[in-house]
Amino acid sequence: MDDAVLDRFAAIVGDRHALRAPAETQPFATERRGLWPGVTPLVLQPGSVAEVAAILKLASETGTPIVPQGGNTGLVGGQVPDGSGREVVLSLSRLNRIREIDAASNTITAEAGVTLHALREAADAAGRLFPLSLASQGSAQIGGNLSSNAGGTGVLAYGNARELCLGVEVALPTGEVLDDLRKLKKDNTGYDLKNLFVGAEGTLGVITAAVLRLYPKPKGREVAWVGLQGPRAALALFALASDKAGAGLTAFELMIDEALAFVLKHVPGSAAPLGGAHPWHVLMEVSSGRSAQDARALVDEILAEGFAAGLVDDAALAASMAQADALWKLRESMSDAQRPEGASIKHDVSVPVASIPDFIAEAWRAVTAIEPGARLVCFGHMGDGNLHYNVSQPAGGEPAAFLALYRDMNDAVHEVVRAMGGSISAEHGIGRMKRDELLATAPPVAIALMRKVKAALDPAGIMNPNKVI
Repeated sequence: MDDAVLDRFAAIVGDRHALRAPAETQPFATERRGLWPGVTPLVLQPGSVAEVAAILKLASETGTPIVPQGGNTGLVGGQVPDGSGREVVLSLSRLNRIREIDAASNTITAEAGVTLHALREAADAAGRLFPLSLASQGSAQIGGNLSSNAGGTGVLAYGNARELCLGVEVALPTGEVLDDLRKLKKDNTGYDLKNLFVGAEGTLGVITAAVLRLYPKPKGREVAWVGLQGPRAALALFALASDKAGAGLTAFELMIDEALAFVLKHVPGSAAPLGGAHPWHVLMEVSSGRSAQDARALVDEILAEGFAAGLVDDAALAASMAQADALWKLRESMSDAQRPEGASIKHDVSVPVASIPDFIAEAWRAVTAIEPGARLVCFGHMGDGNLHYNVSQPAGGEPAAFLALYRDMNDAVHEVVRAMGGSISAEHGIGRMKRDELLATAPPVAIALMRKVKAALDPAGIMNPNKVI
């Protein structure tokens, strides 16, 4: 890329915040799974919305591709540049102010570079709860969470990132800024523009700030680990828990025993929550806005009826917040615990909740037809139908040989997903990983409409090119 053009970009943010040395830029061009190696001639770190807007305006004028990036925790390659050496990374990490907390309105206004952990801590200090929770929350940033419409463990009770967002501030490719930072829960004045950008993975503009919903902090919270025979028992237990607790059922996570075994084997300090062997497990959380006693009574009732119905084989209740956090750590460590076991082929899918048992069984038949020695490492948010249907290589096998099956296995699993009316991307997004499959399988009218929106908002085609569509 022309050095003169790079100099013009650098002048917007100042040389200190324009990284050019390969040792400085490479961390921004490398994603955590190592699947999409990239390179960039420049990383820009703007400190204001005006600087972001100026960068995008110059990019449109010069035809310079821009890749917006938050905490670089994405799993589908949507946040990193390609290998052309032409794409400039726009890091939002310096836009890290919490502008306002309005406890009366139950809202928090935060800039895109605020980490999810910092936002949750700020809400907690104000006596409120921000319910979005991810294993990567220490480094994941709010702008990225919104751009990917992040899900996590709280979707069952509170919804995903889109449902937690009331308003946005967005820098557009034209250099204009859309100021839609409203706190309104009811607003029927025309198109809902914010939802064009939430979930768009930086392909239409750059979210620079947002107004997010807060909730009263629960007065009681109980976390239980349950051992059971299979997904059908888990589905019946979920129905029972939903009936008893209603909106107080704030998490219901399903995990195969293989996933727990990997954590116990590879994560130091991990301990089995139950005695004996159980084919499947559930991590259940019940919260109460009334009292700790109410939450305890609810979970006791659910488990008692679950035992009586033959759904629950064994269960353990966390006796303290520390024990509750330890149970959650087991669940949150499952993805990373796969790595020492060799190569894995991962699927972030959703199906109707009632179809989960059939999906798991049918997808497994499809997987083992391709690789009989594969190991199922399935876990996820059963309460909202989202499963991380991960498959590990045969024990002692060759990683390269297993990864050679990636496309065949993806296609087989996704065929089952689509047959059940599900989605091939439940919470991780499309990025580069699933772009071609989206284009090949989504309704043609939907793809045409998305392309029209993209062309209207980004006529120069500079926003995160070759991602999503």
